[in-house]
Amino acid sequence: MSSSEKVVLVAGTFDILHESHINMLRNARNLGERLIVMLSTDEFNAEKGKKSYQDYDTRKYVLEAVRYVDLVIPEQSWDDKALYVDMFDVDIFAMGDDWKGKFDFLKDQFPELKIMYFPRGKTSSSKIKEELGSLNLNK
Repeated sequence: MSSSEKVVLVAGTFDILHESHINMLRNARNLGERLIVMLSTDEFNAEKGKKSYQDYDTRKYVLEAVRYVDLVIPEQSWDDKALYVDMFDVDIFAMGDDWKGKFDFLKDQFPELKIMYFPRGKTSSSKIKEELGSLNLNK
């Protein structure tokens, strides 16, 4: 990896991958030459009080098929963000803007790190699951 190569790290659950996820991944990848996705494990989601429809292996498999993604790594705790920023010499950390400000503390440990929060798209996994749940598919 050349020293001029910009590494971008995004984090999330990416449950039921959809258009807004793809837009975020594309926009994040356009900020650098390498995009690493830190994917929340099922256990970490449970710790956060979240339950995903798809299990970790399925979500990882789907993300690895996205052309903007170079590497998918597991996020198993809140501390993993700092661990991976350091390990992969990350230049830019990006999240959805529903997390705006929540990870600015990383700049204390990594003053050169640029932190970005992308606007949420019109689609969300929660909305998809809600809509699917309300469908009567047995007509």
